[in-house]
Amino acid sequence: MIKPEVLFFKDDGITPNSKLPVIVYRDVLKSVEMKSGTSIRAVFESNNWSNNWADIIMTKNHYHSTTHEVIGINKGQVSLKIGGKYGSIVSIKTGDVILIPAGVGHYSLSNEIFYEAIGGYPNGAEWDMIFDEKDKHVAAVERIRQIPIPKKTRFLALVVYFLNTGNNSSLLRVIHHMKISI
Repeated sequence: MIKPEVLFFKDDGITPNSKLPVIVYRDVLKSVEMKSGTSIRAVFESNNWSNNWADIIMTKNHYHSTTHEVIGINKGQVSLKIGGKYGSIVSIKTGDVILIPAGVGHYSLSNEIFYEAIGGYPNGAEWDMIFDEKDKHVAAVERIRQIPIPKKTRFLALVVYFLNTGNNSSLLRVIHHMKISI
């Protein structure tokens, strides 16, 4: 049973962020790999999160206006700034997964290379990369509004509930009472 951490970030005029939550699952991939011996990439692909990459995370704030993103930490640890200029610091380590909705700014706070992240996109979507470019904000917001919620995603129930209620405190109560398995 996994209880995710849920974070919300508002549009700051440069980074659109999202009405959808950023969701952090702690140690979820450690248990998956110990049980089945499969790779993070295979776990992502089996859930339709493909077009995968393996690397470190960029040290410059950026977001994707064409797709959501999942990142799993294969080895080591890294601290990320999530949500743009006014966001939060989130440290993730081996076995953690973070789901980042389209429009949410993110970057590594360190140039260290002693970790490896595996990323993926729903249905293998092609991604763009927008930095702190105010002139691209309006068009990016419009593209983000048109991105569907991935159908084969374990956090779908949470997202659908949030979209239906529009109430963060209700979503957090549901997460507290809901049992989520990965």
